[in-house]
Amino acid sequence: MFTPVHTSLGALLLYQSSSGLLIHNGTVLGISSLLSGCMLNPSQDNVPIIVGLLSSVVPIYLLVPSLLPTYPAAPNSWASLMSTVATGFLLGWGTKSGRGCTSGHMLCGLSRLSPRSLIATGIFFTTALLTANFVSGIPPCPADIPCYTPTYPSNSESAFMVGATTLTFLTNAFMIPRAMDRSQQSRTTFSYLAGLQFGTGLFISGMADPVKVLRFFAFLTDPARFDPSLALVIFFGIIPALITYLSMKPGQNTGVKGGKLVKPTLAEAWRLPTATVADIDWQFVLGATVFGVVWGLRGVCPGPAVLRSVLQPVWGLAEMAGYMLGNLI
Repeated sequence: MFTPVHTSLGALLLYQSSSGLLIHNGTVLGISSLLSGCMLNPSQDNVPIIVGLLSSVVPIYLLVPSLLPTYPAAPNSWASLMSTVATGFLLGWGTKSGRGCTSGHMLCGLSRLSPRSLIATGIFFTTALLTANFVSGIPPCPADIPCYTPTYPSNSESAFMVGATTLTFLTNAFMIPRAMDRSQQSRTTFSYLAGLQFGTGLFISGMADPVKVLRFFAFLTDPARFDPSLALVIFFGIIPALITYLSMKPGQNTGVKGGKLVKPTLAEAWRLPTATVADIDWQFVLGATVFGVVWGLRGVCPGPAVLRSVLQPVWGLAEMAGYMLGNLI
């Protein structure tokens, strides 16, 4: 169902976490590369973010379990288990070859006006749209109610979501710049917080719900199954990040000059992607296409896959095993 309040507040959390990591640590919150790095080359830059992402399950589970997605059944046969491994493999290979996913390319890349990310997003979104409508099929909403029918949060959900969004803003905008210095310990601490904020945003916005993602693609063939919620991620996630990027101009040398941030709050230098359109090759295009197919088939990308792995361990073990294999090829 259409969740305008949930998704708007969740998207603000996605914005706060991704822009916060850029401004404070000088890096991009690309979950696929962070997850791969955490598995194959763990460091203080990637492990804290993934741990924070995983730990976001705890407050949701304990305080507002109504925000947890209702996932499809976990694998219960060898055939379904191998199918999940294969999906994870394609997800891992696709995001590795396409150099990113919805977080790195769509949320962070588009907000940095990256032409390369615009091309990648266009490829995997179009592929997912066609796959969901013409291959996998899109589930209807219960009781034949149109999926664009709005539904609003309960009092407990509202209190949690407003509280989380407000606390995140105060932490990122005021507490971090004043309470932390430029050091590895500070960057590690904020990396964990960014992962926690991002995971919470995925749950609240509905991005962690694979069925909700698939219903967003339904506008192409079946308006009754269309849930427009995730369009709000553009307005409350990507556009604010773009405004922040344009106003603060991260990526220059040192200090603050003319109101433009030219040095990260907690780091000595920026570590931003340097690849350009000239670096796009057939593997990049094929990787983005493969990722789009998986996204359109299952409604899952790396960040939500991490969260689902905690709540559905059998699925997660198979999916993450396949993901790791895909990254090794």
